[in-house]
Amino acid sequence: MQRRTDRPFFIDKLPNNWTFVPFIQFVLPNAKIIDARRHPLACCMSNFRQHFARGQDFTYDLGDLGRYYSDYVRLMAHMDLVMPGRVHRVVYERMVENTEEQVRALLEYCGLEFEPSVMEFYKTERAVRTPSSEQVRQPIYTHATDEWRAYEPHLGPLKAALGTMLDAYPRAPVEYL
Repeated sequence: MQRRTDRPFFIDKLPNNWTFVPFIQFVLPNAKIIDARRHPLACCMSNFRQHFARGQDFTYDLGDLGRYYSDYVRLMAHMDLVMPGRVHRVVYERMVENTEEQVRALLEYCGLEFEPSVMEFYKTERAVRTPSSEQVRQPIYTHATDEWRAYEPHLGPLKAALGTMLDAYPRAPVEYL
């Protein structure tokens, strides 16, 4: 058993968790699934630059990353069709633009009360053992939103693999619906 806590909620945010969403919904019908979506080029570049310990081999090739991201959006679009409202989507760019509104909606989905301290998450002293450990130590910022643009001249294989995903973001392309 991996979960060693008596806390009512736990979070697992690895990039490949989306593949288990249908299974999770069937075996844990009360589970709260959150789809944290970011611009495809920003998301893929973030994963491409990250050295994962294991299990994320798709992150080392731009074409593979684009196909993987497209598969993820395709599955989430399917989940929206067959289980509407079961997955709460948080769009990164909306979160950084209007953090409190997005946090309140997320907490409501989870059945949790809003507390002002939630907006000061970066003041926590708890250990953080994820690739975003440095980011959670500072307030939400907007300068990373378009960080991928510095690499745009080199993203041809990624753009080709993403195809219509780029124009449709944050929704799924029509052919996925």
